[in-house]
Amino acid sequence: MNPFVLLFGFSGRINRAKFWLAALIYAVFFGAVIGITMAVSSSLNAVFAAALLAYIPLILSGLAVGIKRLHDRNKSGWWLLVFYVGPLLLNLVSAYALDETGIAHQAVLFLSFAINIWALIELGAMRGTIGPNQYGNDPLAPQPAPRPVVR
Repeated sequence: MNPFVLLFGFSGRINRAKFWLAALIYAVFFGAVIGITMAVSSSLNAVFAAALLAYIPLILSGLAVGIKRLHDRNKSGWWLLVFYVGPLLLNLVSAYALDETGIAHQAVLFLSFAINIWALIELGAMRGTIGPNQYGNDPLAPQPAPRPVVR
């Protein structure tokens, strides 16, 4: 699979190995951007700005990879709203609307953590649908051997 299609294409299916390969690419890219920026500038503002700029393509790519991984599980890409936005909203509620010493605060944080674990298991650990599904062919299915060219 073409690396650009892996990281930025929104259709089709990818298996767990390609999902984790994308995660490794993100970590290396983000680490390189931060490392280079820190080597060039000692300003924390410059490091923050570089991190923010580097994060934009990572968000787009994370959406593409997550959608394709959900497609492999025969689920709609809209589940990413639960996995990505759900914990964010719960953390905001916990931080700004609840007393930090209350049980509701702890319950909301636990729910946010549980959704993150669910997303990690769903996207990174569970096998996709065996065989073709509505989103494409099984990425783990054996590919037919190419026909030999007779000359």
